[in-house]
This record gives sequence, structure tokens and C-alpha cells, in this order.
Amino acid sequence: MSEAPVFAIVAGETSGDILGADLIQGLKKQYPDAIFEGIGGPKMQSQGFHSLFEMERLSVMGLWEPLKRLPELLSIRRSIIQRYSSKKPVVFIGIDSPDFNAKIEQKLHDVGVKTVHYVSPSVWAWRQGRIKNIKRSVDLMLTLFPFEAGFYEQHQVPVCYVGHPLAKQFPKQPNTSSARQQLNLEQDKPTLCIMPGSRSAEVELMAELLLDAAAKAAKNLDTELQLVMPAANQARFDQLQQILKTKAVEVTLLQQQSHLAMEAADAVLLTSGTTALEAMLLKKPMVVGYRMNPLSFKLLFPLIKTAYVSLPNLLANQSLVPELIQDKATVESLSAEVVNLFKANSSGLVEQFDELHQQLSLDSSTLATAAISQLIADE
Repeated sequence: MSEAPVFAIVAGETSGDILGADLIQGLKKQYPDAIFEGIGGPKMQSQGFHSLFEMERLSVMGLWEPLKRLPELLSIRRSIIQRYSSKKPVVFIGIDSPDFNAKIEQKLHDVGVKTVHYVSPSVWAWRQGRIKNIKRSVDLMLTLFPFEAGFYEQHQVPVCYVGHPLAKQFPKQPNTSSARQQLNLEQDKPTLCIMPGSRSAEVELMAELLLDAAAKAAKNLDTELQLVMPAANQARFDQLQQILKTKAVEVTLLQQQSHLAMEAADAVLLTSGTTALEAMLLKKPMVVGYRMNPLSFKLLFPLIKTAYVSLPNLLANQSLVPELIQDKATVESLSAEVVNLFKANSSGLVEQFDELHQQLSLDSSTLATAAISQLIADE
């Protein structure tokens, strides 16, 4: 290539930012003069990525919440499409955020830009009709989990299973004692990590519920439970500080440091999502709870085609960890499951988590870079 190749990448939330940073590291080895731009967060930017918009603006959830910001989201998307339709990159890579990225991929594909989608949308679980548009708009699907690749092969969509970059970043065995020391937590006190989510709407729905459940679990265990809660960013930290002012419960609130907080814990009480995978990789027993806007849930739940929602259960295809969703996610039910975690022998669960860890522990950035390079080379 005579000019520096431009890789256009759009990631819409924290988990995508982590994947994007890992991918950029791999691509830079293959294309040392490349320019990386689009939308990304601090981790991608630390790799030299230029973000045209704040990634936080894309971090919305549910059916109705995005409608409040629809004009802004549509404006950002139009800007991305216009920019890369006229100034064509060597490839466009959409990382997760499928509802936002799908239209970009379609429009750019139509004008001859090669497109990659990194992180399969849950098309195997619900709204399976989306596979038709994916087949028309995406030249290469990169999947994080082995069970996803088979679905795309069935539908003749080019696919590469690359494992999950997080699996390589986590130690095979967590060092709980060291993590507690780094966070100035007491070594011998039972410790629960509370993970209320990375989005504002998630925290609004889940934080008080999880805090109340943790407080009730501590009473039922008849012991002083050490609580630690990391905030995904400064905005979430400020939000959680306000919530904690209304609660008579002692919590160590951290700015970020989520992995260290989970490593320091005996168990994790969390919202469903990437956090469940991280807790699994740290070999921590967990309780998964989730709530969303009731109307959104009523419309979405009947469309779900899988028996499980949390990644540990999906990967194992069995119920390894308790899932309490929507109306089942109550203070009483969540606290009861937390109590069970502290009373149960978790050695068997840890062994299963270790097996899953090994399955996911591939050189993701190298595999993804090789697949993208092949796509670029193919005429």
C-alpha cells in the first residue's frame, strides 16, 4: 500500500474498548504505519487510536432508552458512514454494538468497503432473522466463543473463532491475598464484590438492589461481610457515591480496578454481561442478577431461544451459576443465593471454570489479525 492504511473501528462500550485495544496491538505488528480511527474508549486511545466521538455516547441499553438519544445516535452514525464512504478505509471493523454498527456495515459494504464484525451479536439466541442482513453486510465475523462459529458456518457466513482476549489476560490462579493487600482490605474477612454494571441505566436499576441483597446476606450469614464495589468510570463512581449516601451499609467504592476487586473477593454478585465471564476467569463463584425496563423485558424475553443468559452457563451448556432475571431478581432471592455461595464447597465449580478458561485462552489478536489480513489481501 503506497499510503498509510486506515483501519476504521467503532466500539460502543467498555468491553468493546478492551477488545479493540487488543486487536489494534495485533494489527500494528502487521501494519506498523497504519492509522486507527473511528469511535473507541481510553484503552483503544492508549494504542494511538483517534476517536471521533466519545464512546460513552453510544452506551445505551434496552428498547426505549436509545429512543431518548435517537437523534444524536443517528447523527453520529451518518457522520461515520459519510466519512468512510468518501475516505474509504482498508477495512471497517464494528466491535459489538450490533444495532449501531449493522447499518454502518451495510452502507459501507454497499460502496465496496470490506467489513468485519468482531463479537457475534446474540443472533443464535434471539432475532435469528438478523442472519440474512449479516450475510449481506459482513465479509468476516470474528467470534469470541466456540459455540458461535458453528451457527455462522451453517449459514455460509465467513467466520473465525478467535477465543476471548480476556482469557489470556487473567492468571490461571487468582491471588486473592495480594489483591486484598493492594486494595487495603482485611485478609481474613469474608469478602463479596458487587458489580452493578457499566452503564448509567444499569446502575440505576441494579445498584440499590444488589446492595440491599448483600446487606441481607451479611445478616443471614451472621458475620461481617466485607463489601467492595468498583465503578466502571468517573461518571459511574459519582453515581454510585450518591446511591451509597442513602444506604446504611459499609462499602469500599473503587474507581475502576474491577478485576482486582473481583480477585480480592470470595464471591461476586453481578449483573449479567462480560463481568460474568471475568468472574469465571478469576475462578470466583457468582450470583447473576439482571433487570431491565419492564416493557423492554416483556417484548424481548419471548424472543430468547437459549436456556441461559450468563456466559459461564452458555459456555458449559449447563447451569453452573444461578441466574435471577427480572422479577426473580429480588433482595430475598439474590441474598439467599449469596448465602449459599459462602456456605458451599466451590472446588468443583472452580475446576469447571478452569476448563472453560483453557478453551477460551487463544492468541486472539494474532488470529484476528491473520483473518483480517487475509480478507484485505483477497480481491
